[in-house]
Amino acid sequence: MKTVYKLLLTFNSIMLMIIVYLVKESVWILCLGKYTIILYLLVPVVLAGFSLLVSEKLSHDSIEGGVQNVEMANDSYMPSYLGYFFVALSIPKGDWTVLTVVFGILFVFTYFSQSLYYNPLFLLFGYRFYYVTKKNNLKVFIISKKDIRETKDLRFDNLRRINDFTFIDKERA
Repeated sequence: MKTVYKLLLTFNSIMLMIIVYLVKESVWILCLGKYTIILYLLVPVVLAGFSLLVSEKLSHDSIEGGVQNVEMANDSYMPSYLGYFFVALSIPKGDWTVLTVVFGILFVFTYFSQSLYYNPLFLLFGYRFYYVTKKNNLKVFIISKKDIRETKDLRFDNLRRINDFTFIDKERA
Protein backbone atom coordinates (compact mmCIF):
# COMPACT_ATOMS: atom_id res chain seq x y z
CA MET A 1 0.00 0.00 0.00
CA LYS A 2 2.81 2.39 0.91
CA THR A 3 4.45 2.08 -2.53
CA VAL A 4 1.17 2.73 -4.36
CA TYR A 5 0.54 5.73 -2.11
CA LYS A 6 4.02 7.12 -2.78
CA LEU A 7 3.44 6.72 -6.54
CA LEU A 8 0.12 8.57 -6.21
CA LEU A 9 1.70 11.39 -4.17
CA THR A 10 4.57 11.69 -6.63
CA PHE A 11 2.22 11.90 -9.61
CA ASN A 12 -0.03 14.41 -7.80
CA SER A 13 2.87 16.61 -6.83
CA ILE A 14 4.16 17.14 -10.38
CA MET A 15 1.08 16.68 -12.59
CA LEU A 16 0.40 20.43 -12.63
CA MET A 17 3.35 20.68 -15.03
CA ILE A 18 1.39 18.62 -17.57
CA ILE A 19 -1.70 20.78 -17.09
CA VAL A 20 0.28 23.97 -17.72
CA TYR A 21 1.66 22.40 -20.91
CA LEU A 22 -1.80 21.28 -22.10
CA VAL A 23 -3.22 24.76 -21.58
CA LYS A 24 -0.21 26.32 -23.32
CA GLU A 25 -0.76 23.96 -26.26
CA SER A 26 -4.53 24.73 -26.29
CA VAL A 27 -5.38 21.04 -26.04
CA TRP A 28 -9.15 21.13 -25.57
CA ILE A 29 -11.86 18.51 -25.38
CA LEU A 30 -13.99 19.32 -28.45
CA CYS A 31 -17.36 19.63 -26.73
CA LEU A 32 -15.91 21.76 -23.92
CA GLY A 33 -13.53 24.03 -25.79
CA LYS A 34 -11.65 26.36 -23.44
CA TYR A 35 -13.86 25.14 -20.57
CA THR A 36 -11.59 22.09 -20.64
CA ILE A 37 -9.39 24.16 -18.32
CA ILE A 38 -11.98 23.63 -15.57
CA LEU A 39 -11.69 19.87 -16.03
CA TYR A 40 -7.89 20.12 -16.09
CA LEU A 41 -7.99 21.95 -12.75
CA LEU A 42 -10.58 19.64 -11.19
CA VAL A 43 -8.62 16.44 -11.88
CA PRO A 44 -5.61 17.28 -9.66
CA VAL A 45 -7.87 18.66 -6.91
CA VAL A 46 -9.92 15.44 -6.91
CA LEU A 47 -6.74 13.32 -6.93
CA ALA A 48 -5.30 15.36 -4.04
CA GLY A 49 -8.52 14.80 -2.07
CA PHE A 50 -8.37 11.09 -2.90
CA SER A 51 -4.75 10.97 -1.69
CA LEU A 52 -5.80 12.49 1.62
CA LEU A 53 -8.62 9.94 2.02
CA VAL A 54 -6.40 6.98 1.14
CA SER A 55 -3.74 8.13 3.63
CA GLU A 56 -5.95 6.61 6.37
CA LYS A 57 -4.73 3.19 5.18
CA LEU A 58 -1.04 3.95 5.89
CA SER A 59 0.64 2.66 9.04
CA HIS A 60 0.05 4.60 12.24
CA ASP A 61 2.78 6.52 14.05
CA SER A 62 3.11 9.31 16.59
CA ILE A 63 5.47 11.93 17.98
CA GLU A 64 4.82 12.41 21.66
CA GLY A 65 6.70 15.37 23.07
CA GLY A 66 10.36 16.12 22.72
CA VAL A 67 9.95 18.37 19.71
CA GLN A 68 12.90 20.78 19.58
CA ASN A 69 12.00 22.91 16.60
CA VAL A 70 9.26 23.45 14.02
CA GLU A 71 9.65 25.40 10.80
CA MET A 72 7.23 26.04 7.96
CA ALA A 73 8.17 24.17 4.79
CA ASN A 74 5.78 25.91 2.37
CA ASP A 75 8.24 28.58 1.29
CA SER A 76 11.08 26.19 0.57
CA TYR A 77 9.07 24.20 -1.99
CA MET A 78 7.36 27.00 -3.93
CA PRO A 79 10.46 27.75 -6.06
CA SER A 80 10.45 24.09 -7.17
CA TYR A 81 6.86 24.36 -8.33
CA LEU A 82 7.45 27.61 -10.11
CA GLY A 83 10.36 25.88 -11.81
CA TYR A 84 8.04 23.08 -13.01
CA PHE A 85 5.71 25.68 -14.54
CA PHE A 86 8.55 27.48 -16.29
CA VAL A 87 9.85 24.17 -17.64
CA ALA A 88 6.36 23.33 -18.96
CA LEU A 89 6.11 26.75 -20.59
CA SER A 90 9.56 26.48 -22.19
CA ILE A 91 9.00 23.10 -23.87
CA PRO A 92 8.66 23.77 -27.60
CA LYS A 93 5.18 23.73 -29.07
CA GLY A 94 4.03 20.22 -29.92
CA ASP A 95 7.12 18.51 -28.49
CA TRP A 96 5.41 15.72 -26.56
CA THR A 97 8.63 13.70 -26.45
CA VAL A 98 10.43 16.38 -24.43
CA LEU A 99 7.40 16.73 -22.12
CA THR A 100 7.36 12.98 -21.54
CA VAL A 101 11.10 12.78 -20.87
CA VAL A 102 11.10 15.78 -18.51
CA PHE A 103 8.03 14.47 -16.66
CA GLY A 104 9.63 11.03 -16.36
CA ILE A 105 12.88 12.43 -14.98
CA LEU A 106 11.01 14.63 -12.47
CA PHE A 107 8.81 11.70 -11.48
CA VAL A 108 11.78 9.41 -10.79
CA PHE A 109 13.70 12.06 -8.83
CA THR A 110 10.64 13.08 -6.82
CA TYR A 111 9.76 9.47 -6.02
CA PHE A 112 13.26 8.52 -4.90
CA SER A 113 13.95 11.78 -3.05
CA GLN A 114 11.94 10.30 -0.15
CA SER A 115 10.93 13.77 0.96
CA LEU A 116 9.43 15.77 -1.88
CA TYR A 117 5.78 14.87 -1.33
CA TYR A 118 4.83 18.50 -1.04
CA ASN A 119 1.62 19.07 -2.99
CA PRO A 120 0.46 22.69 -3.14
CA LEU A 121 -3.11 21.48 -3.68
CA PHE A 122 -3.16 20.16 -0.10
CA LEU A 123 -3.25 23.83 0.90
CA LEU A 124 -6.80 23.96 -0.52
CA PHE A 125 -7.77 21.24 1.97
CA GLY A 126 -6.36 23.23 4.91
CA TYR A 127 -3.07 21.39 5.28
CA ARG A 128 0.23 23.04 6.12
CA PHE A 129 3.74 21.69 5.71
CA TYR A 130 6.29 21.59 8.51
CA TYR A 131 9.79 20.43 9.23
CA VAL A 132 9.78 19.08 12.77
CA THR A 133 13.06 18.45 14.55
CA LYS A 134 12.65 15.79 17.22
CA LYS A 135 14.66 15.56 20.44
CA ASN A 136 17.18 13.21 18.78
CA ASN A 137 17.90 15.95 16.15
CA LEU A 138 16.06 13.96 13.49
CA LYS A 139 14.21 16.28 11.10
CA VAL A 140 10.95 14.97 9.63
CA PHE A 141 8.45 16.43 7.18
CA ILE A 142 4.88 16.60 8.48
CA ILE A 143 1.75 17.48 6.53
CA SER A 144 -0.81 18.71 9.06
CA LYS A 145 -3.89 20.87 9.51
CA LYS A 146 -2.46 22.15 12.78
CA ASP A 147 -1.43 25.78 13.02
CA ILE A 148 1.75 25.28 15.00
CA ARG A 149 3.09 28.32 16.82
CA GLU A 150 5.20 26.73 19.57
CA THR A 151 6.86 23.45 20.44
CA LYS A 152 5.91 23.26 24.13
CA ASP A 153 3.71 20.19 24.68
CA LEU A 154 3.48 19.63 20.91
CA ARG A 155 2.28 16.12 20.08
CA PHE A 156 1.27 14.30 16.96
CA ASP A 157 -0.84 11.35 18.08
CA ASN A 158 -2.42 10.35 14.78
CA LEU A 159 0.29 10.35 12.13
CA ARG A 160 0.35 8.17 9.05
CA ARG A 161 3.81 7.15 7.82
CA ILE A 162 4.53 7.83 4.15
CA ASN A 163 8.21 6.97 4.57
CA ASP A 164 10.80 7.20 7.36
CA PHE A 165 10.95 11.00 7.14
CA THR A 166 7.50 12.01 5.87
CA PHE A 167 4.19 11.82 7.74
CA ILE A 168 0.65 13.07 7.32
CA ASP A 169 -1.21 14.13 10.47
CA LYS A 170 -4.81 12.88 10.54
CA GLU A 171 -5.82 14.77 13.71
CA ARG A 172 -8.38 17.51 13.42
CA ALA A 173 -6.88 20.99 13.68
